Amino acid sequence: MDAMTTRRPPVDHIVRTRDLYSSLGHDPYRWVRNDGSPPWTELRKPLRECRVGLVGSGGVYRAGQVAFHHRDDISLRVIDTSVPVSELRTSHFAYDQTDARIDPNVVFPVDTLHTLVAEGVIGELSPRAYAFMGGIYSARRVRDVLAPEISRRLAEDQVDLALLVPV
Repeated sequence: MDAMTTRRPPVDHIVRTRDLYSSLGHDPYRWVRNDGSPPWTELRKPLRECRVGLVGSGGVYRAGQVAFHHRDDISLRVIDTSVPVSELRTSHFAYDQTDARIDPNVVFPVDTLHTLVAEGVIGELSPRAYAFMGGIYSARRVRDVLAPEISRRLAEDQVDLALLVPV
């Protein structure tokens, strides 16, 4: 069987993350705790009329852009959604990138979103997508710097909703 059809057992993400951080010589990983419920906003129009934004934490970047290179890297890559997937790369310290390097859609489903547009499921895909490298140790920097910048850009792109793809 090839890599695309091989079935793998589920991954216990919490155990694997703790083991990875320990093997890197770091203090035990402390999960962010959010005590309140996230705000909920209902769509104001049908999904088939919505502009959808794509945001992924899989360390995706376009060939020619600077790769992500260190933990706590809160930089952002802007990726034109018309770029062929063959031009996308990944750089991330906290997950096995084997499958993502074969097909970046597993962590950044731009082709799937184009298909949903063609099928009329969603109205359109925003012309810009955003990628960063998850595994950022500082929840404060994500909350105070990265998340507001992504939100600002999505608002500038006039998206109705964003698909957030965590890794």
